[in-house]
Parts: sequence; C-alpha cells; structure tokens
Amino acid sequence: MSVPTPLVTAPCGPQNTLLRVDGLAFSYPQRVLFDGWSACIGPGVTLVLGGESSGKTSLLRLLAGDLVAQAGSLQIKGVFLQAQPLAYRQQVFWIDPRTEACDTISAKQFFDQQRAKWPGFLPPQAAAWGELLAGLSLVEHLDKPLYMLSTGSKRKVWLAAAFAAGAAVTLLDDPLAALDRASIRYVLRQLEAASEHTDRALVLAQYEAPAGVALAQVINLGD
Repeated sequence: MSVPTPLVTAPCGPQNTLLRVDGLAFSYPQRVLFDGWSACIGPGVTLVLGGESSGKTSLLRLLAGDLVAQAGSLQIKGVFLQAQPLAYRQQVFWIDPRTEACDTISAKQFFDQQRAKWPGFLPPQAAAWGELLAGLSLVEHLDKPLYMLSTGSKRKVWLAAAFAAGAAVTLLDDPLAALDRASIRYVLRQLEAASEHTDRALVLAQYEAPAGVALAQVINLGD
C-alpha cells in the first residue's frame, strides 16, 4: 500500500538548511508513517501540521533521535545522527511533554540541570530569564517537586527551558495544550520572536497554525 508523502510548503534551500532529512523511513507494526521522505528545515518556525494520530509526535521524536528510524539519515549543521549521536543530540532540544522522568526534582533543579547541559542557556540573573518565569507564571512553583505541578504548569517548565536553551533546533509538541489564556498569549509571543531567528530553527507540531506567527514552512502530514 502506498504511503502519503508529507507535503512541505516553502522548503528551505541548501544555503540555509539547519536540519536535513534524507530518505526517512519509519513504521509501526500497524502503520507506515514515512517511506523514503526527505526535507530540509531552515531558520525560523516550521509547523508540523496534522490531525490526530497523523504522526506529528513521532516525527518530532525521530528528528530528536529519540525514536530510531528504519532507514534514512538526519543531520544538523553537517553532524549526522547515525555517525555522531551525542554531538547531534547536543544541538536539538526535545522533551516529551508527557514525561514523568523528572517528577522527583523541583523546577529549579530541572532548570539547573538544563543550564549545565546547554552552554547558551539563559543565566539565572538575566532579565530575559526573569521575564520567561514571570510570563509563564512559574516563579511561585520553582521550589516545588514537578509531581506536585498541574499538567499545564509542568508544560510551562518544559517551555521555559526550550525558549531559554538556545539550541540550534528546538522541537515543541503541541506547546499550547493545557495552558491558561495568559500563558498561551505569552507562548505565542515567544513563537513570534522565534520566527525572526536567522540561525536557529523551532519545529512545532499542532493540529492548526499558531495565530499571528510567521511560518518559515509547513510540513503537512494530513488527517
């Protein structure tokens, strides 16, 4: 059975490619998601668009190296995942928003871990870091273990780290889910700022385009 090819609108050119996908193949026992798919992702915001169970999260996990493809290659700035997995993953920020792996530590401890991991992570005294914490209403939650936070607040922790890390490629899965209106507005402003980056790519997966955000390209997985 033929597999629909994801449609890429306004693909980037070789001169500004940050993340390159060549011949990607991946399938679950019950479904083939990608069969020899290739694409390039450049600076700014790229939207992975699709309906429920269309493969949005799976694609992000593949791009992160969190899910192993059956064929194909992935590279960020010339670093191949297959040949240099550690160096590749050091350039891509990804956290599964459903993870419980960090539940026993506090938000502050989590941020300290991320700051040690990412050389460009905003320092604690930076005004931009304080603005992130305030904008996502996290100041009062910094010393709480993550298991005590609501689903929305935990997602805000992941989002704050993503926006602060300064990674070459940042992957966000449904970043507006479970957020209050004020936080949604704030995240949209962060996405608007990311759309102007000239040396970093942000790839987000959603079922619809984020309002007011200029997109560099759209990868449409269909319904």
